[in-house]
Amino acid sequence: MTDHSRRRPWLAALLALVVSGLGHAYLRRWARAFGWYVAVTATVFVFVPESAITAAFAGTPPAVDEVAPAAAVVAASVIDAYVLARRNNRAYERDRDATPAAATSKSTGEAMTTGDAATTALEAPSAEPTDSDGTVRCPECGKETDPGFKFCQWCAKPLGANETT
Repeated sequence: MTDHSRRRPWLAALLALVVSGLGHAYLRRWARAFGWYVAVTATVFVFVPESAITAAFAGTPPAVDEVAPAAAVVAASVIDAYVLARRNNRAYERDRDATPAAATSKSTGEAMTTGDAATTALEAPSAEPTDSDGTVRCPECGKETDPGFKFCQWCAKPLGANETT
């Protein structure tokens, strides 16, 4: 699969912790998301006593040994989502490094051709302050931003050649 985009491993893990399978859905691993959802749900129904489930819904925390099997499966799901996101990012880096550099500079505003599709540099977000490893950093807050966005998702400052000051 060559269509990779960067994902945040901590977000995948957090989503997997909140709702089983949601971290994998964030990674666009649909079958794996469904599998983890089924695994956690089946573990709860098979191994967790009904009294523990009723107590949890009533607001009383159940005994740890009663929910340990379900907690173990959820923990495995969280770890799997985190590791998968890290692997995805490594594949993204490999694909990005293997892609040849564009023939024209983004700063000139000339058309760049990628196969048959032509885009202009003004349409693509500029890699304003870029680190040596190619990550885009916001000029306002300095945090790493998603290169596909035309604004910083942390402080909402516009990025690129179209930004107005």
